Amino acid sequence: MQLILGSSSPFRKQLLAQLQLEFITDSPDIDETPLKGESIEELVLRLSIEKAAEIAKRHDNSLVIGSDQSALLNGRVLHKPGNHEAAVKQLKEASGQQVVFQTGLCLYNTNTGQYHSKLVPFTVTFRQLSDQMIENYLQKEQPYQCAGSFKSEGLGIALFESMQGTDPSALIGLPLIELTNMLNKEGFSVL
Repeated sequence: MQLILGSSSPFRKQLLAQLQLEFITDSPDIDETPLKGESIEELVLRLSIEKAAEIAKRHDNSLVIGSDQSALLNGRVLHKPGNHEAAVKQLKEASGQQVVFQTGLCLYNTNTGQYHSKLVPFTVTFRQLSDQMIENYLQKEQPYQCAGSFKSEGLGIALFESMQGTDPSALIGLPLIELTNMLNKEGFSVL
């Protein structure tokens, strides 16, 4: 069976490559608008399933990986800042606070139409950040297209006081421990 990563994210692609498996990528085109009354947990889980199912329509004899992620700070969704000013604001708000990342993961078998899905949370506690620390970080890494205004796989790790969760790769957007479990259930051994 062919393994397909249903994502255009370079970060998810790098993560999956760590498993040293052959795979291709295909980008889903779905409406990611939240449903009325839908929690962030429900949203990311639903979108991970919809992404995998959309890609599955285009491929036979494949296992398709779908993933979606959102971050919450004090119950409010963190978006990609898009510019320096918005990133400064986000990091000031995150200073000394916890940010909870919710990552939805789905593995869809195109032969059987069956899928495995799971929500994988991960919490980051930020250090107390001075204005100078924020400015130095943003000048060096410019994470303006990253939700929460940081890249944990890069220098952003220096912004954290602690991390809590079962799968550190979930923080970057593709929980590899849970994905390995799902692949094993499908008879697709990583080792």
